[in-house]
Amino acid sequence: MGEGADGMNVGADEVAAAGGARGPRVELLGPLRALRDGTEIPLGPPKQRVVLAVLLLQEGRPISYGGLVEAVWGGAPPAHVRNLVQKYVSGLRRALGDGPELRWTGAGYRLTGVRADDLAERRRLVDEALAARRAGAVRRAVELARRAEELWRGEFVEGLRAPYLEAERLRWAEKRLTVLEGLLEGEITLGRAFEHLHELVRLVAAHPLRERLAELLMLALCRTGRSADALAVYEETRRRLTEAMGADPGPGLRSLHARVLRQDPALLPSPPVPAA
Repeated sequence: MGEGADGMNVGADEVAAAGGARGPRVELLGPLRALRDGTEIPLGPPKQRVVLAVLLLQEGRPISYGGLVEAVWGGAPPAHVRNLVQKYVSGLRRALGDGPELRWTGAGYRLTGVRADDLAERRRLVDEALAARRAGAVRRAVELARRAEELWRGEFVEGLRAPYLEAERLRWAEKRLTVLEGLLEGEITLGRAFEHLHELVRLVAAHPLRERLAELLMLALCRTGRSADALAVYEETRRRLTEAMGADPGPGLRSLHARVLRQDPALLPSPPVPAA
Protein backbone atom coordinates (compact mmCIF):
# COMPACT_ATOMS: atom_id res chain seq x y z
CA MET A 1 0.00 0.00 0.00
CA GLY A 2 2.75 2.44 -0.88
CA GLU A 3 5.55 1.20 1.34
CA GLY A 4 7.29 -1.61 -0.50
CA ALA A 5 9.30 -4.43 1.05
CA ASP A 6 10.60 -3.87 4.57
CA GLY A 7 13.99 -5.38 3.81
CA MET A 8 13.46 -8.02 6.49
CA ASN A 9 15.38 -11.17 5.55
CA VAL A 10 13.16 -13.66 7.31
CA GLY A 11 12.95 -16.78 5.17
CA ALA A 12 12.45 -20.27 6.49
CA ASP A 13 16.18 -20.97 6.51
CA GLU A 14 16.71 -18.27 9.13
CA VAL A 15 13.95 -19.73 11.29
CA ALA A 16 15.05 -23.36 11.17
CA ALA A 17 18.48 -23.47 12.72
CA ALA A 18 20.16 -25.51 15.45
CA GLY A 19 19.12 -28.81 13.89
CA GLY A 20 15.83 -27.48 12.51
CA ALA A 21 14.14 -26.95 15.89
CA ARG A 22 11.57 -24.15 15.92
CA GLY A 23 12.06 -21.42 18.49
CA PRO A 24 9.34 -19.52 20.34
CA ARG A 25 7.14 -17.00 18.60
CA VAL A 26 8.64 -13.55 19.13
CA GLU A 27 6.87 -10.23 18.51
CA LEU A 28 8.22 -6.68 18.31
CA LEU A 29 5.18 -4.70 17.08
CA GLY A 30 4.35 -3.58 20.60
CA PRO A 31 5.99 -4.64 23.87
CA LEU A 32 8.61 -7.30 23.16
CA ARG A 33 7.29 -10.73 23.99
CA ALA A 34 8.14 -14.36 23.30
CA LEU A 35 5.58 -17.15 23.48
CA ARG A 36 6.00 -20.89 23.49
CA ASP A 37 2.81 -22.89 22.99
CA GLY A 38 0.83 -19.74 23.74
CA THR A 39 2.53 -19.10 27.08
CA GLU A 40 4.68 -15.99 27.48
CA ILE A 41 8.32 -16.64 28.31
CA PRO A 42 10.02 -14.45 30.96
CA LEU A 43 12.80 -12.61 29.14
CA GLY A 44 14.58 -11.04 32.08
CA PRO A 45 15.36 -7.42 32.98
CA PRO A 46 14.85 -4.52 30.54
CA LYS A 47 18.45 -4.35 29.26
CA GLN A 48 18.44 -8.08 28.60
CA ARG A 49 15.27 -7.60 26.57
CA VAL A 50 16.96 -4.77 24.68
CA VAL A 51 19.84 -7.11 23.80
CA LEU A 52 17.34 -9.63 22.44
CA ALA A 53 15.56 -6.99 20.35
CA VAL A 54 18.86 -5.76 18.90
CA LEU A 55 19.93 -9.31 18.03
CA LEU A 56 16.57 -10.11 16.43
CA LEU A 57 16.82 -7.02 14.23
CA GLN A 58 20.13 -8.28 12.84
CA GLU A 59 18.07 -11.02 11.11
CA GLY A 60 20.66 -13.74 11.71
CA ARG A 61 23.68 -11.56 10.95
CA PRO A 62 26.42 -11.28 13.59
CA ILE A 63 26.86 -8.04 15.49
CA SER A 64 30.25 -7.18 16.97
CA TYR A 65 30.73 -6.74 20.70
CA GLY A 66 31.36 -3.02 20.18
CA GLY A 67 28.32 -2.72 17.93
CA LEU A 68 26.10 -4.41 20.50
CA VAL A 69 27.36 -2.16 23.30
CA GLU A 70 26.80 0.94 21.16
CA ALA A 71 23.28 -0.23 20.22
CA VAL A 72 22.27 -0.91 23.82
CA TRP A 73 24.07 1.81 25.82
CA GLY A 74 25.21 4.39 23.27
CA GLY A 75 28.45 6.28 23.86
CA ALA A 76 28.46 6.04 27.65
CA PRO A 77 28.32 2.36 28.68
CA PRO A 78 28.82 1.41 32.35
CA ALA A 79 32.31 0.44 33.50
CA HIS A 80 31.34 -3.23 33.92
CA VAL A 81 29.61 -3.47 30.53
CA ARG A 82 31.51 -6.58 29.40
CA ASN A 83 30.23 -8.52 32.38
CA LEU A 84 26.72 -7.26 31.71
CA VAL A 85 26.82 -8.37 28.07
CA GLN A 86 27.96 -11.85 29.11
CA LYS A 87 25.27 -11.97 31.79
CA TYR A 88 22.50 -10.97 29.40
CA VAL A 89 23.63 -13.36 26.67
CA SER A 90 23.63 -16.23 29.16
CA GLY A 91 20.21 -15.16 30.44
CA LEU A 92 18.77 -15.13 26.94
CA ARG A 93 20.14 -18.58 26.18
CA ARG A 94 18.33 -19.92 29.23
CA ALA A 95 15.12 -18.01 28.49
CA LEU A 96 14.85 -19.00 24.81
CA GLY A 97 15.54 -22.67 25.49
CA ASP A 98 15.87 -25.29 22.76
CA GLY A 99 15.83 -24.27 19.11
CA PRO A 100 17.33 -20.77 19.13
CA GLU A 101 21.11 -20.54 19.13
CA LEU A 102 22.93 -17.47 20.43
CA ARG A 103 26.67 -17.83 20.02
CA TRP A 104 29.84 -15.86 19.48
CA THR A 105 31.36 -16.07 16.01
CA GLY A 106 34.55 -14.51 14.73
CA ALA A 107 32.45 -11.53 13.65
CA GLY A 108 30.33 -11.12 16.79
CA TYR A 109 27.19 -12.39 18.51
CA ARG A 110 24.76 -14.22 16.20
CA LEU A 111 21.19 -15.28 17.00
CA THR A 112 19.58 -17.96 14.79
CA GLY A 113 16.66 -20.35 15.05
CA VAL A 114 14.24 -17.60 16.06
CA ARG A 115 12.88 -14.52 14.32
CA ALA A 116 10.55 -11.56 14.82
CA ASP A 117 7.46 -13.39 13.62
CA ASP A 118 5.12 -10.42 13.49
CA LEU A 119 7.59 -8.46 11.34
CA ALA A 120 7.76 -11.40 8.91
CA GLU A 121 3.97 -11.65 8.77
CA ARG A 122 3.62 -7.92 8.28
CA ARG A 123 6.12 -7.92 5.44
CA ARG A 124 4.22 -10.70 3.66
CA LEU A 125 0.86 -8.93 4.08
CA VAL A 126 2.20 -5.56 2.88
CA ASP A 127 3.85 -7.12 -0.15
CA GLU A 128 0.63 -8.95 -1.05
CA ALA A 129 -1.38 -5.75 -0.54
CA LEU A 130 0.93 -3.87 -2.92
CA ALA A 131 0.58 -6.62 -5.52
CA ALA A 132 -3.21 -6.58 -5.18
CA ARG A 133 -3.33 -2.81 -5.56
CA ARG A 134 -1.15 -2.94 -8.68
CA ALA A 135 -3.56 -5.53 -10.09
CA GLY A 136 -6.54 -3.25 -9.42
CA ALA A 137 -7.94 -5.46 -6.62
CA VAL A 138 -8.57 -2.58 -4.22
CA ARG A 139 -10.83 -4.51 -1.85
CA ARG A 140 -8.26 -7.28 -1.48
CA ALA A 141 -5.48 -4.74 -0.97
CA VAL A 142 -7.48 -3.04 1.79
CA GLU A 143 -8.18 -6.36 3.50
CA LEU A 144 -4.49 -7.31 3.50
CA ALA A 145 -3.36 -3.88 4.70
CA ARG A 146 -5.92 -4.00 7.51
CA ARG A 147 -4.56 -7.36 8.64
CA ALA A 148 -1.04 -5.88 8.62
CA GLU A 149 -2.24 -2.96 10.75
CA GLU A 150 -3.91 -5.32 13.23
CA LEU A 151 -0.54 -6.91 14.05
CA TRP A 152 0.43 -3.76 15.94
CA ARG A 153 -0.11 -3.97 19.73
CA GLY A 154 1.46 -0.62 20.59
CA GLU A 155 4.67 1.23 19.72
CA PHE A 156 7.54 -0.71 18.21
CA VAL A 157 9.36 -2.52 21.10
CA GLU A 158 7.29 -0.40 23.44
CA GLY A 159 8.83 0.42 26.79
CA LEU A 160 12.43 -0.48 25.90
CA ARG A 161 14.97 2.34 25.81
CA ALA A 162 18.23 2.16 23.85
CA PRO A 163 19.80 4.34 21.14
CA TYR A 164 19.41 1.71 18.42
CA LEU A 165 15.81 0.96 19.34
CA GLU A 166 14.86 4.64 19.42
CA ALA A 167 16.00 4.97 15.81
CA GLU A 168 14.18 1.76 14.85
CA ARG A 169 11.03 2.97 16.59
CA LEU A 170 10.99 6.09 14.42
CA ARG A 171 11.63 4.03 11.28
CA TRP A 172 8.82 1.61 12.00
CA ALA A 173 6.41 4.41 12.94
CA GLU A 174 7.01 5.86 9.46
CA LYS A 175 6.43 2.46 7.87
CA ARG A 176 3.18 2.07 9.79
CA LEU A 177 1.92 5.48 8.71
CA THR A 178 2.75 4.80 5.07
CA VAL A 179 0.76 1.56 5.08
CA LEU A 180 -2.09 3.22 6.97
CA GLU A 181 -2.26 5.98 4.37
CA GLY A 182 -2.56 3.39 1.62
CA LEU A 183 -5.22 1.56 3.60
CA LEU A 184 -7.30 4.72 4.10
CA GLU A 185 -6.94 5.67 0.45
CA GLY A 186 -8.33 2.25 -0.45
CA GLU A 187 -11.23 2.63 1.98
CA ILE A 188 -12.13 6.00 0.42
CA THR A 189 -11.95 4.46 -3.06
CA LEU A 190 -14.41 1.79 -1.90
CA GLY A 191 -16.90 4.47 -0.82
CA ARG A 192 -16.20 4.29 2.91
CA ALA A 193 -15.07 7.90 3.40
CA PHE A 194 -17.62 8.70 6.10
CA GLU A 195 -16.60 5.72 8.25
CA HIS A 196 -12.99 6.93 8.38
CA LEU A 197 -13.43 10.69 8.77
CA HIS A 198 -12.82 10.70 12.52
CA GLU A 199 -9.72 8.53 12.13
CA LEU A 200 -8.32 10.91 9.53
CA VAL A 201 -9.07 13.96 11.69
CA ARG A 202 -7.19 12.30 14.56
CA LEU A 203 -4.22 11.39 12.36
CA VAL A 204 -3.95 14.88 10.88
CA ALA A 205 -3.99 16.37 14.38
CA ALA A 206 -1.24 13.95 15.44
CA HIS A 207 0.85 14.59 12.29
CA PRO A 208 0.01 18.17 11.27
CA LEU A 209 2.86 18.49 8.74
CA ARG A 210 2.18 15.22 6.92
CA GLU A 211 0.66 16.35 3.64
CA ARG A 212 -0.58 12.95 2.50
CA LEU A 213 -2.85 12.67 5.54
CA ALA A 214 -4.23 16.16 4.94
CA GLU A 215 -4.84 15.20 1.31
CA LEU A 216 -6.76 12.07 2.34
CA LEU A 217 -8.84 14.04 4.83
CA MET A 218 -9.70 16.58 2.12
CA LEU A 219 -10.66 13.77 -0.24
CA ALA A 220 -12.84 12.10 2.40
CA LEU A 221 -14.57 15.40 3.17
CA CYS A 222 -15.30 15.97 -0.51
CA ARG A 223 -16.67 12.44 -0.89
CA THR A 224 -19.08 13.18 1.97
CA GLY A 225 -20.27 16.46 0.47
CA ARG A 226 -18.13 18.78 2.63
CA SER A 227 -15.97 20.55 0.08
CA ALA A 228 -15.92 23.78 2.12
CA ASP A 229 -14.42 21.88 5.04
CA ALA A 230 -11.88 20.33 2.65
CA LEU A 231 -10.76 23.82 1.62
CA ALA A 232 -10.45 24.77 5.28
CA VAL A 233 -8.19 21.76 5.86
CA TYR A 234 -5.99 22.91 2.98
CA GLU A 235 -5.67 26.43 4.36
CA GLU A 236 -4.83 25.15 7.84
CA THR A 237 -2.22 22.76 6.46
CA ARG A 238 -0.71 25.52 4.31
CA ARG A 239 -0.48 27.79 7.36
CA ARG A 240 1.22 25.10 9.45
CA LEU A 241 3.74 24.32 6.72
CA THR A 242 4.57 28.01 6.30
CA GLU A 243 5.03 28.59 10.02
CA ALA A 244 7.01 25.42 10.71
CA MET A 245 9.08 25.09 7.56
CA GLY A 246 8.68 28.25 5.51
CA ALA A 247 7.35 26.07 2.67
CA ASP A 248 4.23 25.81 0.56
CA PRO A 249 2.23 22.58 0.18
CA GLY A 250 3.60 20.07 -2.30
CA PRO A 251 2.20 19.33 -5.75
CA GLY A 252 -0.19 16.58 -4.60
CA LEU A 253 -1.95 18.78 -2.08
CA ARG A 254 -1.98 21.80 -4.41
CA SER A 255 -3.46 19.72 -7.22
CA LEU A 256 -6.26 18.43 -5.01
CA HIS A 257 -6.93 21.97 -3.78
CA ALA A 258 -7.32 23.15 -7.38
CA ARG A 259 -9.69 20.26 -8.15
CA VAL A 260 -11.85 21.15 -5.14
CA LEU A 261 -12.00 24.80 -6.24
CA ARG A 262 -13.18 23.88 -9.74
CA GLN A 263 -15.63 21.31 -8.31
CA ASP A 264 -14.15 18.33 -10.11
CA PRO A 265 -17.03 15.82 -10.55
CA ALA A 266 -14.68 12.97 -9.61
CA LEU A 267 -14.55 14.35 -6.07
CA LEU A 268 -18.32 14.29 -5.59
CA PRO A 269 -19.95 11.78 -3.22
CA SER A 270 -20.22 8.33 -4.77
CA PRO A 271 -21.96 5.13 -3.67
CA PRO A 272 -19.91 2.35 -2.10
CA VAL A 273 -18.21 -0.06 -4.47
CA PRO A 274 -20.24 -3.31 -4.37
CA ALA A 275 -18.50 -6.41 -3.11
CA ALA A 276 -17.25 -8.73 -5.83
